[in-house]
Amino acid sequence: MKQLKQLIYKHRLLFLQLYWLIYLPWFAYVEKKVTTQFHVIHMALDDQIPFIPVFVIPYLLWFGYVAVAFIYTYLHDRDEYLRTCVFLFIGMTVFLFVSTVYPNGHYMRFDVYLGTGVFDSMIKSLWAADTATNLFPSIHVFNSIGAHLALSRSEGTRDSRLVKGTSFVLMCSIILSTMFIKQHSVFDVMTALLMALILYPVAYGNALENTVSRIRMHRDMRRRKRQYKDVGW
Repeated sequence: MKQLKQLIYKHRLLFLQLYWLIYLPWFAYVEKKVTTQFHVIHMALDDQIPFIPVFVIPYLLWFGYVAVAFIYTYLHDRDEYLRTCVFLFIGMTVFLFVSTVYPNGHYMRFDVYLGTGVFDSMIKSLWAADTATNLFPSIHVFNSIGAHLALSRSEGTRDSRLVKGTSFVLMCSIILSTMFIKQHSVFDVMTALLMALILYPVAYGNALENTVSRIRMHRDMRRRKRQYKDVGW
């Protein structure tokens, strides 16, 4: 039992991933609820952006990109892992609230002709699974920014030009893909960028660092009290 407690304590930050038990059911709910009655999201610039099917590749790479950011920071830089969780999970919660209180969607897919190519088929499958609703702020854009921040700041990769350069290119490709395959409006991208700017000082500023320091100090004091509770002074 003692070893189990030590193991749980050692990996306590993994419990932050339980957030997905909140996010996924909530997201499934708004996806099911928001189908036809919603506020239309559209900007004039959306009509000038071409449809480029090959960008479905970076769009789908997003899933692995975010997972790698979580796994790498957890294994190599727990402080950066914590900041990544704070940054991403707050943003994702904001997205869920927006989708719940302000149902939204777009009709840009109606103007797109899907051919029989490989990338067109992939997009057809993607569209069947992912509706054109619950769009802003774009979580694809926001989480890509968070993943890049994690990999470019984490110990072990912050000095690697290859990792940082590759991550930056992938982040930009994913952001562009949301518009080139008509998943998101320019408005969704802009609001995601704005949310990232607002939440950056929350996750990466001194406030979080000071809070973590106070928690660690309190934890150390409790440990010392338990250690010396039977000692007579």
